[in-house]
Amino acid sequence: MNAYKYKKIDAFTSGLSLGNPAACVYLDKSQVLTDAQMLSIAKQHKGFVSEVVYCIDMGDSSFDMIYYSSECEVSFCGHGTIACMYSLIKSNPQLQAQREISIRTRKKGNLTIYNKITEQDAIYISAPEPVHFDIPVTVQEIADNLQINISKISKKYPVDFIDAGNRTLIVPIASFDDEISIFPNEQTLKNFTLKNDIDIILIFCMDTEDKTHKAHTRIFAAKYGYLEDPATGSGNAAFGYYMLKNDIWDGNKITIEQGGNDRIFNTIHLCRENGKLLFGGKAAMRIEGVYYI
Repeated sequence: MNAYKYKKIDAFTSGLSLGNPAACVYLDKSQVLTDAQMLSIAKQHKGFVSEVVYCIDMGDSSFDMIYYSSECEVSFCGHGTIACMYSLIKSNPQLQAQREISIRTRKKGNLTIYNKITEQDAIYISAPEPVHFDIPVTVQEIADNLQINISKISKKYPVDFIDAGNRTLIVPIASFDDEISIFPNEQTLKNFTLKNDIDIILIFCMDTEDKTHKAHTRIFAAKYGYLEDPATGSGNAAFGYYMLKNDIWDGNKITIEQGGNDRIFNTIHLCRENGKLLFGGKAAMRIEGVYYI
C-alpha cells in the first residue's frame, strides 16, 4: 500500500461562503499514478468534491497538474489549481518568496501562478488563451434544456461559446431573480452538453446582490457528474474574455459573485495584466492527511 500527501481544500471562499471543494493529491516525480488510478480516486470522491487535482512537484518550484472529475479527465480546473497552489504557497517559505510560479497542465499547456498573498491574501492564474467557437445550438434549445421560458434569456447581450480552459456556453439572463432561481434537471443537461460538445454552461446577469461586484454568474457542469459548480476559474475566465469582447469590462480588477439562491455567493477575482487575463481568489483548507492506495 502506497501513501500520498492529501488535502481537501475549498477554493474561492469569501466571508461566510463555502467556496468550491477540491481534493488535492500531492506527488513527487517518483510517484506515478495511472490514468485508471486517478479516475478511480476521483470516483471515490463523487459528492464530496467537484474535482480531484493531482499535483506533481517537478523541482525548481514548478509543478505539473492533472485534473479528474468522477466522470472523466477535465481539461483544466481553475478552482482546483487555486486550492492546490494557495495551500502550497502558504505552507512553503520558499514559494512564499516567489512572485511567479510555473505550472504545466496536461491539456492546456504552461500557465503562471501569481503570488499576491501578502497584499491580497489571494493567488491569481493566467487563464488559457481563449478559443472562440460557433454556437452549436439555438437559443430555444438552450432555454428548453435549462427548463426556462425563452423570454428569460436576455436580448441585450449575445449568447457565446468560448474555451478558456473548458468549452463554455455563455448565456445572458434578463433578471437577477430569474438567474439565481434556475435549477435544471441534471441528466437532461448532461445529455444536452455531451451531444453538443459543451463542457460547462455559464449563465450570468449584470445585476448583483453586492453592488461592488461586476456581475453574477452560475455554472452548470452536469457533464462532470454534478449539476452546479459553486465557484469556477475557467468558466469565469471565459466570461472575462466575453466581457472584453463585448466592451462590458475594461480589464481593471473586478470581482464576480457566483452561486444560486441555495448558497452564500462565492467571490472570483478577475483582472488583466500585461495583456493576460488573470483569475484569482483565496482558499480554506478543511482536511489534511494521507491517502492510501
